[in-house]
Amino acid sequence: MLTPQLPEIFERFRTLRVVVLGDVMIDSYLWGDVKRISPEAPVPVVSVTQTENRLGGAANVALNVAALGAEVHVCAVVGNDDKTALLEDCFAQSGLDPGALVRSDERPTTVKTRIISDGQHLLRVDQENTHLLSDNESAKLLARLEQLLNDVEPHVLIMQDYNKGVLTEKVIESTTEMCRIRNIPTAVDPKKDQFLSYRGVDLFKPNLKELREGLNLPLDTDFEVSLRNAMRTLHDNLGNRISLVTLSERGVAITESNRFEHLPAHDRKIIDVSGAGDTVISVAALCLALNLDLRIIAALSNLAGGLVCEQVGVVPIDADHLYNEACLLHPAR
Repeated sequence: MLTPQLPEIFERFRTLRVVVLGDVMIDSYLWGDVKRISPEAPVPVVSVTQTENRLGGAANVALNVAALGAEVHVCAVVGNDDKTALLEDCFAQSGLDPGALVRSDERPTTVKTRIISDGQHLLRVDQENTHLLSDNESAKLLARLEQLLNDVEPHVLIMQDYNKGVLTEKVIESTTEMCRIRNIPTAVDPKKDQFLSYRGVDLFKPNLKELREGLNLPLDTDFEVSLRNAMRTLHDNLGNRISLVTLSERGVAITESNRFEHLPAHDRKIIDVSGAGDTVISVAALCLALNLDLRIIAALSNLAGGLVCEQVGVVPIDADHLYNEACLLHPAR
């Protein structure tokens, strides 16, 4: 059973060193009340009562990793503007080191602003440049990453792709090779644009929509059979070791070699799914670094992803909450 192993697993999380590479951004929130419609257009007027800036994208993955007790370092390309100073302040407030962030004059720092009233998202505004990194930006990023890998000697590297241009085919291939020669396991949360560029990684975690679009495969009415076939096709294309597919209300599926496991979702009051994928890849990567069994990887990742959906906005997992829920769901016998 899982429960007898839980204390050791969570204690071992605290011994790990992790590098997160990918698209870093600021998640900005405007919270307020709607009491009238604008006279200028048929839209609600939000009277702002609270503003908040949080780390998002790959930086939210780092927050999840840190929340589980591991040492984490973030490597990314960001802008060289006033928002970058805000981003670095968010890093400092969260206890993360911004030292491996590469500033660039060729792109702004990505900011996603969500306007929320009464727990409901009314609007999201994205300020970003999603062009692929230039050769100059790529060279600087890879040099910084190689230095980081040599200095930190991580137990696992996570590539978190949000289609903002950092994870180009060249960056992906170079990173995978750097990790291969250093025997560092790699875990990936992909997006469609570079879906088939992640060849030879250890753990690949798309959601169901990304799996369908990335492989251009419809899933038939016999869901489980078609899912197995799609995950087999994924492995044939990428040569990855483990595939973990999140299935929303259907839970998660995980495969390695000829082994296939499908774990159902737990009943939850879903409030906001933002950031759930960040939490899933964080937990899965730490489990991968500890070489845990497939079913444990899937069970803990599935549980963690569901828990963060019970809160508004992008929030990292609470380690104690995850541990306690895991104990309740997997009682010792």
